[in-house]
Amino acid sequence: MAHISTGQAVVESLIRHGVDTVFGMPGAQTYDLFDAFYEARKKIKVILVRHEQAAAYMAFGYARSTGKVGVFCVVPGPGVLNTMAALCTAHGANQPLLCLTSEVPSDFIGKGRRHLHELPDQLGSLRSLLKWAEQIDQPQDAPAMVNEAFVQMQSGRPGPVSLQIPWDTLGATGEVDLLDPIKIPRISGTRSEIRAAAELISQSKMPMIYVGGGALHAGEEVIRLAEIIGAPVASFRSGRGVVSDDHPLTVMLPVAAELWEEIDLVIGVGSRLEGLYMRWNMMQWQERPREPKVIRIDIDPKEMKYWPPDQAVVGDAKPTVGALAAELEKRGVRYQNQTERISKAKSRVCEAIHSVQPQIALLEVIREILPRDGFITGEMTQVGFTSQVAFPVYEPRTYVTCGHQDTLGYGFPTALGVKVANPDKIVISITGDGGFQFAIQELATAKQFNINLITIVFNNSGYGNVRRDQETRFGGRVIGADLVNPDFLALARAYGVQGYRAQDADGLREVLRVAVVKDEPAVIEVILETGSEVSPWPFILRDAFTGNTVV
Repeated sequence: MAHISTGQAVVESLIRHGVDTVFGMPGAQTYDLFDAFYEARKKIKVILVRHEQAAAYMAFGYARSTGKVGVFCVVPGPGVLNTMAALCTAHGANQPLLCLTSEVPSDFIGKGRRHLHELPDQLGSLRSLLKWAEQIDQPQDAPAMVNEAFVQMQSGRPGPVSLQIPWDTLGATGEVDLLDPIKIPRISGTRSEIRAAAELISQSKMPMIYVGGGALHAGEEVIRLAEIIGAPVASFRSGRGVVSDDHPLTVMLPVAAELWEEIDLVIGVGSRLEGLYMRWNMMQWQERPREPKVIRIDIDPKEMKYWPPDQAVVGDAKPTVGALAAELEKRGVRYQNQTERISKAKSRVCEAIHSVQPQIALLEVIREILPRDGFITGEMTQVGFTSQVAFPVYEPRTYVTCGHQDTLGYGFPTALGVKVANPDKIVISITGDGGFQFAIQELATAKQFNINLITIVFNNSGYGNVRRDQETRFGGRVIGADLVNPDFLALARAYGVQGYRAQDADGLREVLRVAVVKDEPAVIEVILETGSEVSPWPFILRDAFTGNTVV
C-alpha cells in the first residue's frame, strides 16, 4: 500500500505497463496528473505538442510502429474533441491508444452548470467512438482501471480506449495497492476450425493468402504457410511488410489482380479483405461472391458476420496460422511452385505502373535511400496513394498507414510519433501541401524535442484528387481544390528546422542524401505542376465482379 494521489497511482500503473512516453498538453484540470509525470520524469518522457490532435496522432504513430500502447493526455471538453480525428483513425486502424483526460469536478457532473470545458456527456461521447471508456472516481480504483484499459486495448481486436478522471479526483489521496499488469494470452483457433480450414485448402488448386494489420506480428508463420501451399501473399496498406516485398511469393495489390482470375481460395489473415472485395468492386456494396472460396483467420468473431467466409477460424494470427501450417505439413499438403507465374505478373505490373509519373520516380528515389528497416508514413496525397501499391516494404510496421479512414492530415504528426518511438531509425513522412498544413505547427515540437524526422512535402498547390475528380467527373467545375501556400522553406526555418527544395526526382535524391546524414529535423519541398500527376487509381480500383453469382 502507498498513500498517493489518483494522478500518482495512474502514472505508477503506466510505468508498470512499460509506458515510457506520453504525448500531450497540460491544462488546469490535468495539473495533478502532469505533476505526477514530473515526479516520474526519469521513467516517463512527456512530449509537449502545439495542438491536441498532434498528441493523439503521435501516440498513434508510436503504437503503429512498435505494437505497443500509445498514450496521450489532454484536457477535457475541447481538448478531447480536438483529438477525435486521430482517435477515429486509431479505431479504424485497430491501434491500442490510451486517451487520458479529466472531467469537471465530481459535484458538477450531470448538473448542467456548464463548468469549464464541460460537455453534455463526455464519457458517453467517448464510448460512442472508442472500444472502451471509463471514469476513475477514487485513488484506490486507479490501478485496476489502468489494468482494465490495457486489457481492453490489447485483447481481441486492438483499439483505442479512454480513462477520464474528474478534476478534484486527480489530486485526491488515499491508500493505494498498486497492481501488476494482467498477462493477455494469444488465443488460437480451435482444432476443429483449423482442421476444417486445412481440408478446404487441400481441395484448392490455386490459393491466395491475403494479410492485413492483424498479421503484422505473424510474418514468420505466414511465410511458412505460403511456402507450404505455394500461395502468393497479397496485401493493401495495413498488411504491407508482413512478408517482405523481396520474397518471391509476395505481391502488391495490382499484381494480385493479375493473378485473380485463377484463384479458387482466399485465405484472409487479420484482414477485412478490403482490397479484394471493396476496392475491386469500385467501393460499392455486394454480397460475397460464391467463388473463390474464403477462409478467414481473425481475432474478432464479429468479422465473420460482416463478411461471412466458407470457413471461419477465430484466433490470433500468430498461433492460428502456425497451427494451420503444422496441420498441412502433417497431411503432406504441397503445391506446385508458382513463383514463375507470380514473377511474370510482377513484371507486367511493374512495366504498366511506371506510367504513374512523377510519383513512381519519386518513390524509387525514397526507396533507394531509405534503409530496409527505415520507416515511411503516408498521407492522402498523390505520392501517398501511389505508395500503397508501388512502394516496396521489407519489414513489418515500417509502412505506417491510417487504415481505411484515409484521414487527411494524419501523416506528419503520426510520423513524429514514429520517430519518437524509433529514434535510431530513419523515418520519412511523405505528405502533400494540403495535408502538411493540418499540423504544420508541430515543426516546433520536432525542434524542441530533437525529433529528427524528414518530411517531404509534395507541393502541387492543391488537393490533387479533388481537382482531378472535378475535372473528369463534374465537367471541369473546380471548386475548393486549389491552394495558395506559404513559403514552406521559410516557414520551416522560422521554426529552426532545415529546409530544402527539389524540382524533380534527381533533385530529391540530391537533397535527401544530405538530409539523412544530418540527423536533424528537415523539410524537403518538391515542386510539382498542378494536375501533372498521372492517376494511380486504375491500379487500386477495379470492377472484378460484374455478373458473378453470390452466396
